[in-house]
Order: sequence, then C-alpha cells, then structure tokens
Amino acid sequence: MTGTMNAQLIDRTEAEAYATWFKALSDPTRVQILNLLALADGPMSVGEIVEQVGVGQSTVSHHLKLLADVRFVFRERQGTSIFYSINVACVACFPSAADAVMGRPAASARSAD
Repeated sequence: MTGTMNAQLIDRTEAEAYATWFKALSDPTRVQILNLLALADGPMSVGEIVEQVGVGQSTVSHHLKLLADVRFVFRERQGTSIFYSINVACVACFPSAADAVMGRPAASARSAD
C-alpha cells in the first residue's frame, strides 16, 4: 500500500535525537524522577529523590545521569552535593518530537539544545 506523504521525513540526526529522548523515558523510575522534579519547588538532592521514589541511591544516581545526558535535568554542584532540577525547555520539546515522528507539524525540538 502506498500513500502520499504530506509531511517531510525527519532526517537521521533528528531521528537519533528523538530516539535518545524516547529511550530516556522508557523506564518508569526515570518518568517518576522527572515528574518529581517538575513538581518540586526547587532543585533536589539525590537523597531527597531517593526518599520520594523508593529505590536505592545508586539506582537513582544512574537514572539521573541518563536524564542529564539527554538534558532533561540540570545538575548543579553545591559544595560536596549535586542538586538536580528539571530542564523545562528541553522537556517541553518532547511532545513536538512525538508530533514530528507522527508526521504532524511540530515546533523545532532543537531550540532546547
């Protein structure tokens, strides 16, 4: 079955970026961490996050690293501690990525870079 494509095929680089984002959200603990940080009044320490999500410190640290690698969260060192906060600009682009994959008009996801 063939059809007419009204939308432009996303390029490989953009597809790879979107795949990385989707992969970062493929774990329920990472989704919970993002939700927690989005609801927080300010940056949170790993210990504070551990208390809320109910998994071990090393697991939370691993998930935070993955989320920071795709820029969904910011890391800020304060003395010997690292505090995490949501990157609203980057996370806000995620629905646009889903729209682009589905061939719907979407705002540029690269504005969050």
